[in-house]
Amino acid sequence: MAFGETFKALSDPVRREILVLLRSGRRSAGEIAACFDMTAPTISYHLKTLKKAGLVQECREGNFIYYRLNTSVVEEAMLWLSSLKGEE
Repeated sequence: MAFGETFKALSDPVRREILVLLRSGRRSAGEIAACFDMTAPTISYHLKTLKKAGLVQECREGNFIYYRLNTSVVEEAMLWLSSLKGEE
């Protein structure tokens, strides 16, 4: 797996905060935006970056789009990082 997009997405503190919010369950873009003092287009940009990296998935229900954490990508990155430690 290529981790470039994953680590780029994780490099921003706002995106990391969004991931922490999604840890407790899915949320709509409006619910996520309500937790930050920034414009809707800025939140949309962050969500797009997280989605491109595979860290979040979206699900459409009616007029709403819900975002949820994709733990499999997080787990792959953690496994790779822990492999750098090597045998002790």
